[in-house]
Amino acid sequence: MIWLWVLAASVGCFATKLAGYFMPRRWLEDPTVATTMSGMTIGVLASLVVLNTFVDGTAVVVDARLAALLVALIALAARAPFIVVVVLGAVAAGLARLLGAA
Repeated sequence: MIWLWVLAASVGCFATKLAGYFMPRRWLEDPTVATTMSGMTIGVLASLVVLNTFVDGTAVVVDARLAALLVALIALAARAPFIVVVVLGAVAAGLARLLGAA
């Protein structure tokens, strides 16, 4: 049954993508549409980060992932290269787990 939902979601995503090709060009070049689309992208990315940081199954948890996120945010604010951000986040999560965070 779960595969039916996966298939339905895949078809829905494909249909949405396909619909974009049939939109009139002038609609897509409208500044309001461009601003809205960029805001939606940021919102979806932020929600994915929050879900992956604070949710484990069906429970809300605070664990070593929070430390990794905070260190990564600080590194991003300091304009560190992406690989440095990833490595610092991983090191922070490892240290937090070593110090007893779940």
